[in-house]
Amino acid sequence: MKEDEYHFTLDRREFLKLVGSGIVVFFTTGDPFALQQRRDRGYPADFNAYLRIGEDGRVSCFTGKIEMGQGIHTSLAQMLAEELDVPLDKVDMVMGDTDLCPYDGGTFGSRSTKYFGPPLRQAAAEARAILIQLASERLQVDQKNLVAKEGVIFHQQNPQKKISYAQLAQGKKIERHLEEKPPIKPYRNHTVSGRPTDRMDARQKVTGEAKFTGDIRLPGMLHAKILRPPAHGETLKSVIVSAAKEIEGVTIIQDEDMIAVLHKYPDMAEQALGLIDARFEPFRSKLDNQTIFRHLKNSAQEGDVVTEKGNVEEGKRLSAKTFDKTYYNHYVAHAPSEPHAALVNIEGNKATVWASTQSPFRAQAEVAQVLGFPQEKVRVITPFVGCGFGGKNQGYQIVEAARLAKLTGKPVQVAWSRKEEFFYDTFRPAAIIDIKSGLDGSNKIVFWEYRNYFAGDRSSQPFYDIPHFRVLSMGGRGGSVHPFGTGAWRGPGSNTNVFAMESQVDGMAEAAGMDPLEFRLHNLDDERMKRVLMAAAEKFGKSFSRAPSGKGYGLACTDYLGTYLATIAEVDVNKNNSEVRVKRVVCAQDTGEVINPEGVRMQIEGCITMGLGYCFTEEIRFSNGRILDENFDTYEIPRFSWTPQIETVLVDNPEMPPQGCGEPAITSMGAVIANAVYDAIGKRMFTLPMTPDRIKEALS
Repeated sequence: MKEDEYHFTLDRREFLKLVGSGIVVFFTTGDPFALQQRRDRGYPADFNAYLRIGEDGRVSCFTGKIEMGQGIHTSLAQMLAEELDVPLDKVDMVMGDTDLCPYDGGTFGSRSTKYFGPPLRQAAAEARAILIQLASERLQVDQKNLVAKEGVIFHQQNPQKKISYAQLAQGKKIERHLEEKPPIKPYRNHTVSGRPTDRMDARQKVTGEAKFTGDIRLPGMLHAKILRPPAHGETLKSVIVSAAKEIEGVTIIQDEDMIAVLHKYPDMAEQALGLIDARFEPFRSKLDNQTIFRHLKNSAQEGDVVTEKGNVEEGKRLSAKTFDKTYYNHYVAHAPSEPHAALVNIEGNKATVWASTQSPFRAQAEVAQVLGFPQEKVRVITPFVGCGFGGKNQGYQIVEAARLAKLTGKPVQVAWSRKEEFFYDTFRPAAIIDIKSGLDGSNKIVFWEYRNYFAGDRSSQPFYDIPHFRVLSMGGRGGSVHPFGTGAWRGPGSNTNVFAMESQVDGMAEAAGMDPLEFRLHNLDDERMKRVLMAAAEKFGKSFSRAPSGKGYGLACTDYLGTYLATIAEVDVNKNNSEVRVKRVVCAQDTGEVINPEGVRMQIEGCITMGLGYCFTEEIRFSNGRILDENFDTYEIPRFSWTPQIETVLVDNPEMPPQGCGEPAITSMGAVIANAVYDAIGKRMFTLPMTPDRIKEALS
């Protein structure tokens, strides 16, 4: 089954006719088990929820997760193929379809393999065991003498006595389940999982065959362009649409807060929108890039304790040297390759939604509410998503398309322009980190007092051996404190926290008279982290000196939700124009058992490359509610010419279940580059991004 072959609105009976007889298809529409599973918000125990074996022997893998470039289209297929004993090229992924897939809270946080992988493996293992039972009955052979391989079950002593999964599934709906669940395979026996594998979606994407939401067309579909305010906080005062109505074929919708222009051609809708004469009530705000940090500090309330140990005041008394520093991060855009898009088609009392979203089931609930439909009457289909980075958890464009489809009675597609993307997308929150810390006479960190203003608390927990620490989160990610919407941004909270924490640790290493690697090992009792650090250092192959050494070497490490990593960078800083060139980055990562080594390397490389943006250039400029960056002509993301030599080390740890790998490596980039810049020029950078102007200011 190709990716777009299930993009149709079918009821349960029609779908059964289409797929024929298979083992079992798990339905959410009207299925009491499915509805209960949704209410429970957990993964189902029934293996049929995850897979279907067709009459042709192909296996459909159903997951509420979506593919947005992170590679789970391949790695989840590997996990299923391994446990079910079928060839990988016989697995078809069906992802993010609310009618066919088990409920899922969304694709974010590097949690797909970590949390969905185990129940998927267990489902495949149970299905395999049941198939062997059925084969035993059909072949009249003891189960102990049967072996499953590549979708066929055969007699060990007489291989000609065999039966395929397809033959067992034909004409049957299997209701059998096992009281005692079979174990999954030990990693030593893996032949598919753990092997470097090319991405199964690569050819589709390289050739342009892959369908994204903006590529989908339906008969009679209208493209919608929506009137937007020029600045956040402004309200519509007056509007004249008469000139826009003169364009042939245009439809104008004025509904409460929405004014939209629709046409069968998107460029004509855009032209009509430009003819609308709209006046907005100005919104006065004193907030901009220069005043935002003062505003955030003044808006912060008493913090919540994230974690604490010992007594910070006692740690201060034990300190021979103390450190008090503040670190700043500006707003950063998601800037996905594919802007937000949605297509909604209403037929009778049912709606089908194609959406660029990380959270299809959330979108289903939102559309159902807008249309006044029961949730099971709304089907959300998620094609390939062109990046998300946390920015496609919200579904504003989906709700807009649903409202307009209801009002026009026609399929409506809303595809944001790049300007709309920069205006309405949520940003990584601007944030401040205050750290006070201390060393005793033996250069051990004895206290750590950490105040996080609006970054979010992920990765703010110390992993060094510190007897006295207290971590406070002031206001979470901020909500209404910010002048516009903020939200999760690839490794939410962690980029800011790791930048501050590992910069502080580097400063302490210098004061201790130790090189950054030596100091970290001196203050770690976590053997797993030590192993990762040494793996990175060995790969880097150059010796560290006490900073600033002039070499331009930087080091940072972190524990990101159970994934351990250490990153080392080498940079050159041009003291004439203050530009930084990253020459080399080495990243060692322990992500537990690795499903697809090639996929993990790709994710690390992508994280490192993307991370260069928030290190050097990415900062949303704003004033009086206006977003001053509306496209890539002023908002500069990493270029190919920036790409350093990247070397990855996958630290073997197969005894640990798979951890996340889509986000960890980006979280250390701010710290490792800042530390390398300090080692090169002897000036500590306390604000991200490290623009040439800020480096010049530090040098002066």
